[in-house]
Amino acid sequence: MALQTAQPRSPTPPPLETRSTTWLLWLRRVGSGLGRPLLALLLALVAGVIVIMITASGSLVDRFNAALLAYGYLFVGAFGNAANLSFSLVNVTPLIFTGLSVAIAYRARLFNIGAEGQFAAGTILAAIVGLKCSTWPGWLLVPLMIVAGALAGAVWGGIVGLLKAWRGAHEVVTTIMLNWIIFYVSDWLVSGPLQAPGQADQTPSMPPQTNLPKLSVLYNQTLGHFLPTISQPEQYIVDISFLLALVALVAYWFLMTRTTFGYETRVVGENPRAAQYAGISVKRNVVLVMALAGLFAGLGGTLQLMGQYPYEVIGQVFRNDTTGFDAIGVALLGRMTAIGIFLGALLFGGMRQGGSLMQLKANVPGDLVYIIEALVLFSIAVQFLPVIQQAIVRRFSAARRPTVMAALAGGVIDLDQEPTNGAEAPTMNDQLLSGTGKAALADGQGQAQTPAQERQHQQNGEA
Repeated sequence: MALQTAQPRSPTPPPLETRSTTWLLWLRRVGSGLGRPLLALLLALVAGVIVIMITASGSLVDRFNAALLAYGYLFVGAFGNAANLSFSLVNVTPLIFTGLSVAIAYRARLFNIGAEGQFAAGTILAAIVGLKCSTWPGWLLVPLMIVAGALAGAVWGGIVGLLKAWRGAHEVVTTIMLNWIIFYVSDWLVSGPLQAPGQADQTPSMPPQTNLPKLSVLYNQTLGHFLPTISQPEQYIVDISFLLALVALVAYWFLMTRTTFGYETRVVGENPRAAQYAGISVKRNVVLVMALAGLFAGLGGTLQLMGQYPYEVIGQVFRNDTTGFDAIGVALLGRMTAIGIFLGALLFGGMRQGGSLMQLKANVPGDLVYIIEALVLFSIAVQFLPVIQQAIVRRFSAARRPTVMAALAGGVIDLDQEPTNGAEAPTMNDQLLSGTGKAALADGQGQAQTPAQERQHQQNGEA
């Protein structure tokens, strides 16, 4: 007798309703994540139009056309051609690193205002290593500078976490103080021990072997042997640190969503008491989170020094630089997500680059860019979208008043019942206690009455 072997069954595809529901839920999550940033950006752009129209001259139509012209030049200056895009990406790269610094700290509900100071700490230590070891070969000196800058930022951020965990010092106060400490230390080093001979308030340029290659040059030297080459590659100044910034975004996403450390960080941020009850060390995670935030910022400063001209540190540059503070807007606009931080950095970096062309061609002050950035941050902080959503929900709920089922009486209570003969409208309690509602009430023991018990109560009442 031949044995019958079971045929392997092909996996049953999920029902169409399940797939459509999953797709709709994904679209809803995406829409919820993009709704607030897009609304904030839209409100900021509209406010920018109003500012331009107020300051411009001519008729109302002329002023509106001037606002549109200004925004047109702002876009062209940022993304109008490959060269402008390259300049914008140069601004985007440090914003990504500092934005990650702010975002990872905020995941633990720590407000890192010290990204600029950590950015400066990484730059200074990387410059010291590069100048003191200028004779070393590039294959050794480049990774050494990168590691030194990242560690400097991690130490500078770790101090904030240590003070928070050990003494309960608020991170906003400590980061602001540490910012100014590193600013003044860097000014002293640039004008003293690291000062270039015969120069004022600047260091010598970094050794040539530490300069990071431009993306266009690297492309011509590698893929250019098989694909069309880029003509005049020197006009595209973005370097390979932009690719490293993209790698940092992926690392941040993986760390926050696929590791135990990321889970513990989110739990500590949401509820520190619950995290401690679950056995998660809150103090340890606070220190590690701030150290990691400083590492990202310090890495950004190091790569900026090694990748962009003049490859040197200039005095008082950090106290006038706004990269670390713009990163707060980038992180908030991106909702602390990797793709959101990239888009926020692209927006802020593009506006910073396009503002010069807007000022030149449209005769609009470049400070409008900073106004738009501030309005974006203000709109996110105020959270206009939840207010609008709640107003819409209240409006429709007021227009559609539901009927309430009376579980005890078995009837329906109409909340819209109008009073008759001048009497007051019955309340919910009146309708529950009238007619069958009284008969369905519980007796003294909390049990529902039977018809026989109801007749006995009526006979006792008549007697």
